[in-house]
Amino acid sequence: MAKLIGGLGTSHVPSIAAAIDKGLAETPAWKPFFDGYIPAKAWMKAARPDIAVVIFNDHGNSFFLDRVPTFAVGCAEEYRPVDEGWGPRAIPPFEGAADLSWHLVDTMVENRFDPTIIQEIEVDHGLQVPMELFFGRPKAWPVKVVPIFVNVIQYPIPLPSRCYELGRVLRKAIDSFPGDERVVVLGTGGLSHQLQGARAGFVNPEADRAFLKDIATDPDRLAALSREDYVATFGSEGAELMMWLVMRGAMDRDVVVRHTHYFVPASMTGAGMIVMENAADAARAAA
Repeated sequence: MAKLIGGLGTSHVPSIAAAIDKGLAETPAWKPFFDGYIPAKAWMKAARPDIAVVIFNDHGNSFFLDRVPTFAVGCAEEYRPVDEGWGPRAIPPFEGAADLSWHLVDTMVENRFDPTIIQEIEVDHGLQVPMELFFGRPKAWPVKVVPIFVNVIQYPIPLPSRCYELGRVLRKAIDSFPGDERVVVLGTGGLSHQLQGARAGFVNPEADRAFLKDIATDPDRLAALSREDYVATFGSEGAELMMWLVMRGAMDRDVVVRHTHYFVPASMTGAGMIVMENAADAARAAA
């Protein structure tokens, strides 16, 4: 059967993509951020996953107000970068792990989730940036992807507890998928930020750091919060952090944190990262 080998969380801020494209990674403004991902890239290289399940939200590029699925699963053979207003970025297309996607959809339906099935879609920075942060800029991506889209933009958005429950269903799908694929799950979005309204520019570093701790040690508390709690604490766009709960729900209750990083770049967004392994797997590897 397939094997879940790690759960990772990361921001997917579009300015990160711009910094990469413009060669700004080594500038004083951006170097502290990108340096924090060096250990995560090393972990990923050593872990040798075959498939990355990426939980993210589209930002009005491939979905708009004419269709707003609460949860959607990409079941395509390939996903190309979408044009977000300045042309598609010069990165390779993403090969889809379509067999696992269809198995996940079936498992979701069996467990009373009713996802939208996507067989043709382009993906924006929500998926692009996490892949670049953990895999660099290869000529071809070393993993296939399963995109899971979560609506955290247009109300009503899902409950945090529902996202956490989806993670448990995702784990069932991975554990029951025939084959020997090694799978990582990436929860993306956030951290605290608000781009509009009276609190435009809001960032909450103290809450961000607490979230990075609690996502490993006390995810049940984070899942029990309301949608309003997330908006009040992390900002309207900071509600994206609920997508990390999908990743965390797929992990065991006890995890080992391998790497964590937090930085506030010049982009009005708290940016964070975490790399976790299931504690039982880490103990077996150490033995």
